[in-house]
Amino acid sequence: MTGRQSTGAQGAGAAFDAIASGYDDDFTHSPLGLLLRQRLWRLLERELPSQGRLLELGCGTGEDAAHLARRGAQVVATDQSPEMLVQAAAKAGPRVTTALLDLATPPGLSGPTEGAAALRGPFDGAWSSFGPLNCVRDRAPLWRWLADVLTPGGRLVLVVMSPLAPWDWLWFGAHGQVGPALRRLRRRRAGVAANAGAGRTVQVWYPSWRTLAAEAAPDFDVRRVEGVGVLLPISEAGHLVARAPRLFAQLARVEARLAGLPPWRTLCDHTALVLERR
Repeated sequence: MTGRQSTGAQGAGAAFDAIASGYDDDFTHSPLGLLLRQRLWRLLERELPSQGRLLELGCGTGEDAAHLARRGAQVVATDQSPEMLVQAAAKAGPRVTTALLDLATPPGLSGPTEGAAALRGPFDGAWSSFGPLNCVRDRAPLWRWLADVLTPGGRLVLVVMSPLAPWDWLWFGAHGQVGPALRRLRRRRAGVAANAGAGRTVQVWYPSWRTLAAEAAPDFDVRRVEGVGVLLPISEAGHLVARAPRLFAQLARVEARLAGLPPWRTLCDHTALVLERR
């Protein structure tokens, strides 16, 4: 999985701590990671202001926070993993502040945490990329908190792992791995164990973008939905991009044109849901 945010369980935070030092080499700077991040940055640049105060939910090693800060925004980059925050702080400039945040227990539900003062609103926009929300079972407290800290008209960009991912079906199916091929279709309340790397697993859920939109109402309106990873492969097949870089660069350009259209905004590795605070 490309997302790194934990469920709130103590062991999940340790899982992402364990992969923090190697995450950029394993994914961020990989050929697949670079193509996906180009798509993500175009989306964030379109939907979020270049100035003002922005909030990142599940920042990982801080690649996106540093990018938006270079455009002129003041960014508060949060993650549950202290080791991920160490990596983010190392690349962050003066416009980025890091803060510890468990998305399952946002401020008001948990005790004081490192960087808590930075989490006070208002924020002019917020985002979460590559699956942190998939690692939160009960998102109702998070919606309430985001409604409090985002300014009216502020955009919230959520890039979540989709429940309908044809690459999962094709890749794992071709390798005779039925369980992984169907993992996203399971709707168990306990979630599905997913590989976080370094031999660690975390529990994840795969809500549809319609489910998330319904949960966020009435405080947020849907402004855009598009697929990320429609034609580009899942991370388990990321080595294919290194083998055929020109092919997948072309597929990435085609994907950018298809991404906002049905059914491609739903049949994808990740779905980008853009919400606006009422």
